[in-house]
Amino acid sequence: MLLPTLREQVLEANLELVRRGLVLFTFGNASGISREKELVVIKPSGVPYESMTSADLVITDLAGRVIEGTLRPSSDLPTHLALYYAFPAIGGVAHTHSEYATAWAQARRPIPCFGTTHADYFHGPVPVTEVMQDAEIVSEYELNTGHAIVRAFQKIDYGAIPAVLVANHGPFCWGHDVGDAAHNAVILESVARMAWFTVHISDRAEPVGRSLHDKHYLRKHGSDAYYGQVKGQK
Repeated sequence: MLLPTLREQVLEANLELVRRGLVLFTFGNASGISREKELVVIKPSGVPYESMTSADLVITDLAGRVIEGTLRPSSDLPTHLALYYAFPAIGGVAHTHSEYATAWAQARRPIPCFGTTHADYFHGPVPVTEVMQDAEIVSEYELNTGHAIVRAFQKIDYGAIPAVLVANHGPFCWGHDVGDAAHNAVILESVARMAWFTVHISDRAEPVGRSLHDKHYLRKHGSDAYYGQVKGQK
């Protein structure tokens, strides 16, 4: 089999989405890319998670042609490929229909940063795409979904906000690798839930101030980050 290590990582990321309650039945998908080989490993379409093995995963090239696998790849493959093409620093993508993040997507509202939990992971509000036009939907829908996401990040750093809400659809997240993408999907659902509670406790709640937002994000992700341990040290 091609890319056995990446296969295992992609399988684990998909199963993590299930363990964390972010997907139901066969909803959702995660993929990982080998930039060196220019190949993508992705969940097969409609296969139950409980019976899925690494051998069931599908490998495609960057044009979406199946290179290895007997099953159809996820129907969202063109969206993943569009993100890999437009965001060259990412190594994995995760898509779910998790309840709270999807609710914000259905409301067509970005998720404001109300506090430091959000700020630890997303350096700004999580954006929502524009509503897709009928012509985009009836022609190459999944690819055009990817284009809609990319347009939403024309003035936003995709590395600083590794998530998006597709209007009336749901969230997509990405990361340095597929495990990181799945991790970000879990965090996104958590902050979406907290934001929902916040606006229902007070419809006058204000986003966190810029200084506090920057402090929490940069202490984890900035050039002088000091959160956590230095690699190799305990």
